[in-house]
Amino acid sequence: MPFSREQSSAQSGRLEALRTRHATLARRIEEEEKHPSTGSPFIRRMKIEKLRLRDEINLQESRA
Repeated sequence: MPFSREQSSAQSGRLEALRTRHATLARRIEEEEKHPSTGSPFIRRMKIEKLRLRDEINLQESRA
């Protein structure tokens, strides 16, 4: 079943939002890893969230 223009636009907007969040999280992880005082559980949680976002991006792209 093809997407309507509204659905396609909403899906594109969601995909862009996911990509933005993923990139922001990647930069945050990189910055946090520069500081030895940052606890590894905190960084680990961010990395898990980044992977979850990547999986969601892949899912959205496969539907496009």
